[in-house]
Amino acid sequence: MNVESLVRPEVQRFQPYVPGRPIAEVKRQYRLRRVVKLASNENPLGPSRRAIGALSRVSKELHRYPEGTSGELREALARRVGLPPSQVIVGAGSDELIELVGKVFLRPEDEIVVSEHAFLRFKMAGDLMGCRVVSVPMRRFTHDLAAMSHAVTPRTKVLFVANPNNPTGTYVTAREVEALLAALPKSVLVVFDEAYYEYANSAKGYPDTIRLLKRGAPVMVLRTFSKVYGLAGLRIGYGFAHPEIIATLDRIRPPFNVSSAAQAAAVASLADRRQVTRGRELVTQQRHKLCEALTRRGIRVVPSAANFLMLDVTPRSGIGVFEAFLKRGIIVRAMEEYGFPHHIRVTIGLPAENRLFLKALDDILRLANNALRSEMSDAVPSQGRRATAYLTKERYAERA
Repeated sequence: MNVESLVRPEVQRFQPYVPGRPIAEVKRQYRLRRVVKLASNENPLGPSRRAIGALSRVSKELHRYPEGTSGELREALARRVGLPPSQVIVGAGSDELIELVGKVFLRPEDEIVVSEHAFLRFKMAGDLMGCRVVSVPMRRFTHDLAAMSHAVTPRTKVLFVANPNNPTGTYVTAREVEALLAALPKSVLVVFDEAYYEYANSAKGYPDTIRLLKRGAPVMVLRTFSKVYGLAGLRIGYGFAHPEIIATLDRIRPPFNVSSAAQAAAVASLADRRQVTRGRELVTQQRHKLCEALTRRGIRVVPSAANFLMLDVTPRSGIGVFEAFLKRGIIVRAMEEYGFPHHIRVTIGLPAENRLFLKALDDILRLANNALRSEMSDAVPSQGRRATAYLTKERYAERA
């Protein structure tokens, strides 16, 4: 059987998403007893105790199919933001909702506009449907909304904005968003992916996209329970949009797409306000400490409003540094797939985890510095020791 002849060309060309390395796999490969995962922007505090209790209760009903529309959760989410349930949709992670947007709206003759270094799932949604993906360069590691609006053509159906963006951690402001919406035709749907909303919504100038939706702007807002709520393993995200958009997405949404366990845990998590406060406080405090520690070490850090940092490790490759961390039991994320070959991304962890990360980083930098010293000593033996140290310092600054 010639399977290739059956497969759509878009699927044959499709590049799958590569997740972070699992802890168990790294332990086996490097024969490590302890591994710290700082690669996938998870909440190290874990889920709410209320969510754990809800999971225990729902376990007695696992022989039943889940509620098909996630009705109770939709109502709870609608109450939280002051919208009717008809403007809420729930998915198996916001990834599923991004893919549904592609399946509903995009054809090969259509276009989407994305930022060059934005969350990869946007581009993948377009690639899967065979449409043209217009990628717009960033400005200072941030979505350039003015340039993105200029990239819109009569063929553009959807414009995606990650706010804050993964992997850079940067965000666009309310003023920039207002200017974008004013510049766009009403026929373009703007999808705001706010996976890190709870960490960023108090940042100066952060936009209130729900208010934009209430006034009738052509926007869709995506959020998730995978980050601050600590439910990444249950795969549950949600979105807000115009009722007609929600109804159309619901038409092709798989039946029973969200498990009973995920629904129950999400409802319980929403009722636990302390869950968000604890997660946000941890990130705010530890992010500041990590930034200071990294700056002292000469590492450039992209300012972040999320629960992760993107670091410049020039002249070493991000993959090389990623592998060096793996050997020391720390899982970070190389950024080559996002167009940053000399960067890594690190999740803000617990204080002890962050100390282990810095300890491993010091070891990696020490070995790199020693290698540079040796290289310069071999290259300029006549210059003597002082000249070698000077050149090493120059190279070290170049790396940072």
